[in-house]
Amino acid sequence: MVRPFKKDIDFLSHRRIYFILSALLVVISIVALLMRGLNFGIDFVGGTSINFTDTGEITTEQMREAFIDAGVEAPIVQTSTDTAGLFGFVVRTPETDASTASSIADTVAASLELDKSNIELSTIGPAWGADVTRSSMIAFTLALALIVAYISFRFEYKMALVAVLALIHDLIIVVGIYALFDREITPNVVAALLTIMGYSLYDTVVVFHRIKDNMESATRHSFITVANHSVNQVLIRTINTTLTSLVPVLAMLFFGGETLKDFAFAMSIGLILGSYSSIGLASPLYALWKQREPKYQKLYKKYGEGVGTFTAAEDLQD
Repeated sequence: MVRPFKKDIDFLSHRRIYFILSALLVVISIVALLMRGLNFGIDFVGGTSINFTDTGEITTEQMREAFIDAGVEAPIVQTSTDTAGLFGFVVRTPETDASTASSIADTVAASLELDKSNIELSTIGPAWGADVTRSSMIAFTLALALIVAYISFRFEYKMALVAVLALIHDLIIVVGIYALFDREITPNVVAALLTIMGYSLYDTVVVFHRIKDNMESATRHSFITVANHSVNQVLIRTINTTLTSLVPVLAMLFFGGETLKDFAFAMSIGLILGSYSSIGLASPLYALWKQREPKYQKLYKKYGEGVGTFTAAEDLQD
């Protein structure tokens, strides 16, 4: 006896829209990266970070002009607020010599009549920056290799390749947004990107695992139909996971300090993209690839795709 199940949202029938949207976002991100480039922080390229606290009524433009007058060609000036609620500035310069940087800070403080005791300097040489960059690239490469190896061993290589493609899609868009808005890339951003890899992978594997389990008992439906039903089954779980993760991240973004905001900005984008790509990119790509196999081609020719019904024997954990 055929038992109808609840009406599913037919996500996979709109896969062309998802593919076009993803392609558009990736292209915009790549263009932004090529045209504007990434604004790497001093931890990667070397330089000096000067933290001014309790600056009173001094404006960003006044601080920038003071540094230019002191001989710094392109200072990066950001506002800040300390734990006591006092306003200040974080200024980044390309200067890698500690004594020269200290002299510049003293000159700026004198010109703006600031207390030198409210100044903190952090200078990083180019060798350290190169080491941080190299370590970050090794971390990304190793993480991707382990992801492919694990999913290939646990499931199959097709799942692994599609999951990595969705992951790369998410990371390209995140760094593209950083390039588009000229936000600084810091080690905290790298940490956020590595964390995003975990969230994106989790969402994708949850969907893939449900598809795999459901397909083992489905005999009267195409792979795409079962994949769509599987997406619907984990949809609430995906939404709940994303929201519970996003709320504290947004709290850090809006109410945290500069260090937390660096991390939270990347995380907030990545969490949304990870949920989207698992449904709009990874699931339809995997379903289309699997449906090319002879076994599933026969099912597709016989049953087509879309929302269907399942027999009692094909409970599919509904």
